[in-house]
Amino acid sequence: MKYESTWESIDKRPVPSWFEDAKFGIFIHWGLYSVPAYAEKNKFSEWYGYFINQKGSPEEKYHLEKYGRDFKYQDFVKDFKADFFNADEWARLFEQAGAKYINFVSKHHDGYCMYESDYAWNWNSADTGPHRDFCRELKDALDKTDVKFGVYHSVYEWYNPLFLENPENYAVKHLIPMLKELIEKYQPYTLFTDGEWEYESSVWHSTEFLSWLYNESSVKDFIVPNDRWGKETRGRHGGNYTTEYGVVDGSFSFEDVYNIPKVFEECRGIGTSFGYNKMETVDDYMSARDLIVMLVDLVSRGGNFLLDIGPDADGTIPVIMQERLLQIGRWLKVNGEGIYCSRRYCKSADEDIRYTVRDGKIYAFLMRFPFGEVTLNEVDYTSGMRAKLLGSDAEIGVENAGGKAKLVFPVINPDTLEGEHVYCFRIEK
Repeated sequence: MKYESTWESIDKRPVPSWFEDAKFGIFIHWGLYSVPAYAEKNKFSEWYGYFINQKGSPEEKYHLEKYGRDFKYQDFVKDFKADFFNADEWARLFEQAGAKYINFVSKHHDGYCMYESDYAWNWNSADTGPHRDFCRELKDALDKTDVKFGVYHSVYEWYNPLFLENPENYAVKHLIPMLKELIEKYQPYTLFTDGEWEYESSVWHSTEFLSWLYNESSVKDFIVPNDRWGKETRGRHGGNYTTEYGVVDGSFSFEDVYNIPKVFEECRGIGTSFGYNKMETVDDYMSARDLIVMLVDLVSRGGNFLLDIGPDADGTIPVIMQERLLQIGRWLKVNGEGIYCSRRYCKSADEDIRYTVRDGKIYAFLMRFPFGEVTLNEVDYTSGMRAKLLGSDAEIGVENAGGKAKLVFPVINPDTLEGEHVYCFRIEK
């Protein structure tokens, strides 16, 4: 099918099935902002370069006290060295976490590219600072695994003179050529655009770019773009729909996505920032249980979970972030068959149970330890129905409770279970 440069045509393109199968991805915010790694709590540290130019802001005060008035945001380039960055170690961690794709921030709103670009000469990581092409290193490392390489790319740049003078001219002469360069050079599986909110998609020439992406690019058969293509497009146009910390512009949230006929993806940090924020403490980070519950809830609603990490400027991933990823990975190793390649089973959920379906099998996720019995109000009982608790040899009984399946648990020793936090039951008729 040939896609025209209209939303009516662009929106007909289905989201490639690999994305709906993947369920869990990792977002990576890493750049010059990782050097100061500072923002007031509950704010995004990757916006440091913007905040320090806001008179009277806590970030401006911090910057003046620590670095001085003559130290500009651009001066962080000399301190962004990535001494300990090892792409193979990152790739191994992501694989152990059970992630199936990543979105690496190739360029945030500061315009600094984490790869070699003809459109950001001397304002990228290959020409300056660490003198390394991080997109290339990460892609090459991930190609050795089953984790797909994808990118985030900001459509606007805070202080680009061309953008400040004429946004549409900027889009035509800078943004679109840069995006095409990025796509053809690294052939990513995802394209997470952002920073679109000030102008309509016509200013960004979004449909023209997407028609090229779907018709002519080397990734046309498998790339998954998102819905951030203009101030009118989130939750309405583009590829997969995105929520961020649960909400997008008030148009919809993952609390009501049972009624959205599109694959969606929730993104958030483990804490309250995407970039690493040294002001956050352990109390600001979600627990492994909270993250696993969120993953299950999102998948049961037909969505993906894109969980963000913010590496330090030296290229190391904070240990608490590594720990959370590995905890999720251990849980997925036991319960992944009910997550990966699954689909939404129903349009509602019991109070402490979520459901998916895969290959004709129903998966019920119990948010508490299996003790006593539980009725699956969304599963009709049939004679001969069987239930299996993943990660356990316990014999699970299935009874008829007014036409619904009721699971009856024996006494289970927690030490004999491979899983924890959320317990997955495979139901076969």
